[in-house]
Amino acid sequence: MSPNFHMTPDEFRRYGKMVIDWIADYYERVEELPVLSQVKPGDIRAALPPAPPEHGESFEAMLRDVEQIILPGLTHWQSPNFFAYFPANSSPPAVLGDLLSSGLAVQGMLWSTSPACTELETHVMDWLVDMTGLPPQFKSTSTGGGVIQDSASSATLCAVLAARERATGYTSNEEGVTPRLVAYASSQTHSSLEKDVKIAGIGRKNLRIIEVDENFAMRPDLLRRQIEADREAGLLPFFVCGTVGTTSVGAVDPLPEIGQICREYGLWFHVDAAMYGTAAVCPEFRHLIRGVELADSYTFNPHKWMFTNFDCNAFFVADRQALINALSIMPEYLRNQASESGEVFDYRDWQIPLGRRFRALKLWFVIRHYGVEGLRHHIRQHVDLARRFAAWVRASDRFELAAEPPLNLVCFRHRDGDEATQRLMERLNQSGKLFLTHTRLNGKFTLRFSIGQTRTELRHVERAWQLMNELAGD
Repeated sequence: MSPNFHMTPDEFRRYGKMVIDWIADYYERVEELPVLSQVKPGDIRAALPPAPPEHGESFEAMLRDVEQIILPGLTHWQSPNFFAYFPANSSPPAVLGDLLSSGLAVQGMLWSTSPACTELETHVMDWLVDMTGLPPQFKSTSTGGGVIQDSASSATLCAVLAARERATGYTSNEEGVTPRLVAYASSQTHSSLEKDVKIAGIGRKNLRIIEVDENFAMRPDLLRRQIEADREAGLLPFFVCGTVGTTSVGAVDPLPEIGQICREYGLWFHVDAAMYGTAAVCPEFRHLIRGVELADSYTFNPHKWMFTNFDCNAFFVADRQALINALSIMPEYLRNQASESGEVFDYRDWQIPLGRRFRALKLWFVIRHYGVEGLRHHIRQHVDLARRFAAWVRASDRFELAAEPPLNLVCFRHRDGDEATQRLMERLNQSGKLFLTHTRLNGKFTLRFSIGQTRTELRHVERAWQLMNELAGD
């Protein structure tokens, strides 16, 4: 009798409950675990067998190894004591939506390969337009629309490609990229743009870095001057990236002024609001995206601050045809009546890869579980915690603010200088009690305290501040 190599439905039920219980227990204890992994390079591999098992092992053994081998090697992004980078948030409804997506395991490259996968995504993306006060051209019912990408890096690459093709009359895809194309960003723009222009064939030397003002926001006057100089040199300016919430300090570029310059010179205007885009669910924070109505494309990450587990990026275009024309191909094996009717979206034409997962499910679950008001509650709470923390820094004789925090990111440093600031960061992170990261502002080593983790409460911020003062004392 041949062995049964399948997991039976009854086994799947039993083990599935074990996994859900393990995750629920993990959420209950995660704040007690060292936030930054304490292992050394090679420790995890050394604990794993050198060869794969010849015969199947029990699920209990697998889960036991998750606890004993994998867990010590994790930096706990879901800890309420995680204040590093920007968050990569999750929540129980998001996890359950992702589980359902994994169970259904559809490949949603075309409308016809699972209509619900496409249509739910289109509908949820239209919801996001309304929820965050975006202009109507970003809705599917207008000339544009939204699509879920894996990250803002990929979304921006798609924008660069669409901009490249529009600027060259759609000849670059046929003949190769002209070396005359020039893109623009500020010195605070996310580093992924540099990677994107390299991938798109623009070349790093054709990415112009525009200096920033005292608030670390792009200077429109310098942008205009550089565009005019490049045009006079016979080059072809084609793309500008503005940012709402830079990674280093949370700076916000002047979108209305940049957008007007892009309209004037015919450049594609892309806005990256990866972190701060979620804050626009609160009407009082929508001034940060004022001017986005001038953008050709816009992106933000629900997987940062909208409690939807990675990966889930929201990417919007004002003219979907420009994006589709840049990315669409139609081999015979993908031809189908629905696509050729022109009545459906085939999201494989809105992204780099062909295949795509049913990511809309987890975002749909999150929005329905929390409701818009629930999301607003948590965003406002995080912003309030950041304001409290900034007030403690202002009143301190030991620390100083490096910049005024626009929302939930507080940049500060030790008054004794770079060495004291860096030493404090290392002590804090080595303690395992919290995790934060750094940047350099005006050449000075600066700590970034990012408050946005799903479960972070006042007590976690108070404890972090107490620990900072204890460890900065000598």
